[in-house]
Amino acid sequence: MYEKFYHLLGNPFALSPDPTYFFLGRQHQRALTLLEYALHQGTCFALISGEIGSGKTTVVNYLLRRVQRGLRVGLMTNTHPGIGTLLPWVMQSLSVATPRGATTASDLYGAFAQFLERERRARRRAVLIIDEAQNLTADALEELRVLSNLNAGEGLVLQTILVGQPEVRETLRSPRMRQFAQRISVDCHIAPLSQEETHHYIAHRLSVAGGHSGLISFEACERVHGCTGGVPRLINQVCDTALVYGFAEQRNPIDPEIIELVLRDRGEGGLLPLVGPPAHEGAAVVDL
Repeated sequence: MYEKFYHLLGNPFALSPDPTYFFLGRQHQRALTLLEYALHQGTCFALISGEIGSGKTTVVNYLLRRVQRGLRVGLMTNTHPGIGTLLPWVMQSLSVATPRGATTASDLYGAFAQFLERERRARRRAVLIIDEAQNLTADALEELRVLSNLNAGEGLVLQTILVGQPEVRETLRSPRMRQFAQRISVDCHIAPLSQEETHHYIAHRLSVAGGHSGLISFEACERVHGCTGGVPRLINQVCDTALVYGFAEQRNPIDPEIIELVLRDRGEGGLLPLVGPPAHEGAAVVDL
């Protein structure tokens, strides 16, 4: 809609995770480095957590583009509290065929063990990435721990990366999960972007889209950081709406006044969890 007016090749603030626009903030760089280390070293379990919209899935998608040979990667994105037994979902994610006539849990376990043995002989490792891991119950996590026992023997053949919101840490801190927690070799939490990183983040996404990095003014970026707390998804929502408003008013660059209009309209409905006090009288009143 506004791309032509601002000379953009695409939407720089689309909400869907896109590795093309991946921004290596300090926290994201650390998470990516730790995940690459986990893959290289073959750690049994790795954990990456972060608040909603912090960029966890984008980090995983970026990692998958750089995955090394010798790995068979499966991605689970359909976790929910009522998912039940995990093994069928694990097998589906890793494209493991269910043998005809396999009806019991022991049948599936045997088939999965045979799959891992074939991978071992082929000098490959199975890597299971579970997104939205905060939805897993303690029983489901315990099932993953039991599956990791199949690594007994020569070399690691099954590796699990948990990606989720901070609630997954609460589950793992329970005494029942002590054995599981002790097997997590890589552990990283992605915090929101700093004020400086927010400026770089906005400029980076505009530049990738072919636009001028100063399309959203310095003062407007300051306001964006103040109201979003540095959460990338919220930054995208505010900036995308600001470009729509700017286009409607033929404004270039986007200034703090446009941001205040966005906050007034988006904040009044209470749907966006924006933070921070209004910038001036008449600005949007945002619920904490």
